[in-house]
Amino acid sequence: MAPALHNAGQGLQWLRRQLARGVSMLLLLGLAAAAAATVCPPQVPPAAAVPRDRGLLWRITRDGHSSWLFGTLHVGKPAWRGFGPHLVAALQASDVLALEIDPDDPALAAALADTGPPPVLPPALKARLARAYVQACVAPEAMAGLHPVLQATTLTVLDARWLGMDANDAQEQLLLKRMRALGHPVVALETPAQQRAALVPTDPAEARAVLDQTLAQLEDGSGRRVLAHMARAWAAGDLQTLEHYDRWCECSNGQGERDFMRHLNDDRNPALADGIAALHARGLRVFAAVGALHMTGPQSLPRLLRERGFRVERVRFGP
Repeated sequence: MAPALHNAGQGLQWLRRQLARGVSMLLLLGLAAAAAATVCPPQVPPAAAVPRDRGLLWRITRDGHSSWLFGTLHVGKPAWRGFGPHLVAALQASDVLALEIDPDDPALAAALADTGPPPVLPPALKARLARAYVQACVAPEAMAGLHPVLQATTLTVLDARWLGMDANDAQEQLLLKRMRALGHPVVALETPAQQRAALVPTDPAEARAVLDQTLAQLEDGSGRRVLAHMARAWAAGDLQTLEHYDRWCECSNGQGERDFMRHLNDDRNPALADGIAALHARGLRVFAAVGALHMTGPQSLPRLLRERGFRVERVRFGP
């Protein structure tokens, strides 16, 4: 494999390790879990939801009213289902929930399933993907119609079950339930086509490189270790640790990785900021929930919103 292609694959995998694009994976997880042949991950005893503020929250103010920016983790634990007082107050003071994508949008399923002719995988890569299904205790038929990259990415989300986490307990899902119970609308900041473009490389060689890297993460357990570290930081609202992800991500830091980081995170942030600002400009009080990775780096959403004239204030949670 050419060095540049190898680094490109690692760059995409770095973002997958953070589940930064896991909103779409919530939908795929539902497909996979329905066909699980057995329950292999350790059974987590039922846990009561503990009302507590977790994650990263900012109040953003412009034009005489405030909205909210919330950095999420796209998997969660049963005990995390209870929102704390700061999040409850922010939700009650909001008119609309804005997500990267609405996982209930039928167009999302169509966009992710629109893979064209199935790619031809080298026998060794195909065998590794089959072993990953066995490891996840999922029948391959559950995702047979999806691109192999989407299949492998979904398996990385399912791997969180070994840490007692599940996409059904992701903050986006909990927020959806609460806001819809309040009768508030949900809007998407990105289109299904944009989400699919971020998830699946169009170049076949690049797609194979990404698939190789994703499977390697499952095989060596690095993805699980990194997710555990990230979940601790997210739950504690530890933005500094998330900012220094490169120190503990078990990934390379080559030019290819930096290029993909910019393309798949920083380059998307201006449009996300514009979408939030446009909703706010309509007089709406917006609760915008976006993956925590978008709150880091030189093109972080808090910084971009400041540049758009917002007063941005971090809401500090208590111990």
